[in-house]
Amino acid sequence: MNNSTVTFNTLAASLNATIQSIGLTDSLQLFLCSFTFLFGMPIHSYVIWLIITGAGSGVALEFFNLNMAVCEIGICIFCFVDSMAIWFSYLKIVSNFIQGLGITGRSLFLCLMCLERYLAVVHPVTFLKYKPLRYRVICSTVVCILTLGSCLFSMFILMALNTTAHTWFFTVQFALFFSIQLFCLVAVLRALKQSGPGDRAREKEEENNMKRKAFHLILITSLNTIFINVPFFILALFRFVTKQNSLELRIAALICYSLGGFVQPVLYLHRIRKLSCLCSS
Repeated sequence: MNNSTVTFNTLAASLNATIQSIGLTDSLQLFLCSFTFLFGMPIHSYVIWLIITGAGSGVALEFFNLNMAVCEIGICIFCFVDSMAIWFSYLKIVSNFIQGLGITGRSLFLCLMCLERYLAVVHPVTFLKYKPLRYRVICSTVVCILTLGSCLFSMFILMALNTTAHTWFFTVQFALFFSIQLFCLVAVLRALKQSGPGDRAREKEEENNMKRKAFHLILITSLNTIFINVPFFILALFRFVTKQNSLELRIAALICYSLGGFVQPVLYLHRIRKLSCLCSS
């Protein structure tokens, strides 16, 4: 009994010493990054496995979701590497490089999903014309090239400790990507409101259901973009104005960044009826 008590006290003292040595902010960051890595890797890997095995609509129709899941796995690896960089400083270069996935890759694939729904609703003829897999592969390849450039830029600019340029780089991208999603949202909403009664009521109802699903998906994606990026934008603005760091804003931004990555896989699992609790509701 005494040995157990001594062992417990030793472990508690060691934990307290570790927390004090790396700081409260780093401890919370370590917890959030560990949460994202431990829970994110299995769920995103499961989504990839479902898409490849054809549990949903097939690889061709779910190609953007497939790439999004791969991108999220990269972000999970970023969280792991970034947390390890607390003790191994040489990993910070790798962490700065992979950071481009969260800044550019995730946002671009979310934009592609919104644009795909926009074309399906507002320009159905164009959507059917460019529906095959090869066009999705081309778009995804362009996104990967842009993301690679963003990763290199983030690595070099953070190594140069130019946080101002990095803040503007992040802010401009967020404004651009959110503008695209907002345009798609408004266009689909207008198309939904303009849907009037027709001779074929059943086909009209199916068309309106498709438009409503597209609108809801774009709306959720846009809100998720705000949820992920706005806290970092506020944090960057606070640093730029006050020249100080805010622990509360940083933790809030990390929480939003971690939780925002689970929205798309949950939507996908719900759509293919793999979440029984959500489907029953």
